[in-house]
Amino acid sequence: MKRYWKVGDLSKITGLTVRTLRFYNQIGLFSPSGQTESGHRLYDESDLSLLQQILSLKELGLSLEEIKSALYGERISPLEIVNLQMARIKEQIKLQQNLLEQLQHVSKLMQGKAPLAVEDFTQLLQAMKINHEKLIIERRTSWEYRLDVLGDFLTHDKEEMKSEEDKL
Repeated sequence: MKRYWKVGDLSKITGLTVRTLRFYNQIGLFSPSGQTESGHRLYDESDLSLLQQILSLKELGLSLEEIKSALYGERISPLEIVNLQMARIKEQIKLQQNLLEQLQHVSKLMQGKAPLAVEDFTQLLQAMKINHEKLIIERRTSWEYRLDVLGDFLTHDKEEMKSEEDKL
């Protein structure tokens, strides 16, 4: 028997808000597979798989329009999405590992009371800078997305208010 989740249940298991799921539906990015007789959205296992792909692409920094294009236009396979996500995580691990090695090197020198060379500091600072820049880019992408969502919401809300005023 096929298993279904209502939007609230899907929200709880994925950590996404009901509002986000409804927004994804509104823009045609993620729609439910079915509905109850009373009109409640119903999602199944294939919807969960699609949502995982959407969230993976979002984590990779793609905009919602780019995700929509990738999933419904250019057709990126689920395996390709998982591979992209793994490559990103490996890159993050590599950067973190490099920073850890630089910190361990400096710590070892400091413990031995050895003088630190300028190169030691510059290598450490360079590793920290690369790490910091990656974090800033990821935060900026996240904020841009949130501002886009807010802008879309405000535009939609304004259109609804105008529509209601026109009815009066």
